[in-house]
Amino acid sequence: MSTIEKIHFRGVMRPLRTTFSTSLGQKHLMKSVIVRVALKDSSSGLGECPTSFVLKEETIPAIKGIIREVIPILKSSPIDCYGDKIEQFRKTYPRNPMTISGLEVALFRAALQHKGISEHGCFGGRLKTLETDITIPYITDLGAIKEWINYALNKKFTIYKLKVSGSVDEDKRFFSGVYRLLRERIDTFTIRLDGNQGFTEKTYFHFVDFLMKNNYPIELFEQPLPKNDYRGLEEIKRHTPVPVILDETVFNTADLERAVQDCLCHGINIKVAKSGIVESLKLYNGAKKYGLTLMMGCMTETMVGLSAGINFAAGTGGFDYMDLDAIHFLHHRNSYEGITISGPQYFL
Repeated sequence: MSTIEKIHFRGVMRPLRTTFSTSLGQKHLMKSVIVRVALKDSSSGLGECPTSFVLKEETIPAIKGIIREVIPILKSSPIDCYGDKIEQFRKTYPRNPMTISGLEVALFRAALQHKGISEHGCFGGRLKTLETDITIPYITDLGAIKEWINYALNKKFTIYKLKVSGSVDEDKRFFSGVYRLLRERIDTFTIRLDGNQGFTEKTYFHFVDFLMKNNYPIELFEQPLPKNDYRGLEEIKRHTPVPVILDETVFNTADLERAVQDCLCHGINIKVAKSGIVESLKLYNGAKKYGLTLMMGCMTETMVGLSAGINFAAGTGGFDYMDLDAIHFLHHRNSYEGITISGPQYFL
């Protein structure tokens, strides 16, 4: 059994190809902290701690500060015992789940390399190919939207996830404009919506009524209401004609149990970046048990973090929707650690 010898970390900042804008804010840069865990036998693993509009306390200084604090606890300990420490860190830093998840991924990968096990194989190795959607941010600049849609169409994307704001009149104009641009260029495509907690129960139904009256085909609506609006989500689940997928409401199995017991959704979005490896597996198994649909999602992150979601989804082979498009917001190479990127396709 090898022990943890060193833990290094560094901040990374990269410009985005287009403004990433949701109901919660907008950004032009991707900011993360990359963590590297090195073992005494020279095995190592990388993880990524991203930043997000949703978890405003997870700033680059805060992420680095927590990693500095936990290094003495992890250093020289057996790699096989890291799970108990991650569980302890989640209790110590409850407001910083992505920091702990990025660290967990690095430890997990170091342990796999030590044992000679591939990440894809560890999760089951069931699929060799995945197809992701691509996000169309909520941008009111028509020129910028056209440019981004042209990029997506040239890359042969057929599944589009539109960010909407919760301001119904503006969302109507935005959605109609994007839909028209897509219809002019492509015959067959799928549209998903993501509210990022921007709607109320009333504005949700107002907007969905508009979509239904105009016969707009919508595959799903992700996180329309604030994450803790359980009563509103219950009402939406009861009456909506569109499947509702929860993201920010569900971080762990306790959240999942509440979502199931209170009938809050049709499915959940699992993100390794927010829930880590162990908790994501529990969420995956729980969702399967309760018959929920599954989306594999991502944050704004590099392939260091995104590849964890890709390997998880392809390995388990049990996801209904792929939302693993983060790398397309960055200037990138077309391969990473055994994963080849070809437009919306990932080949493992």
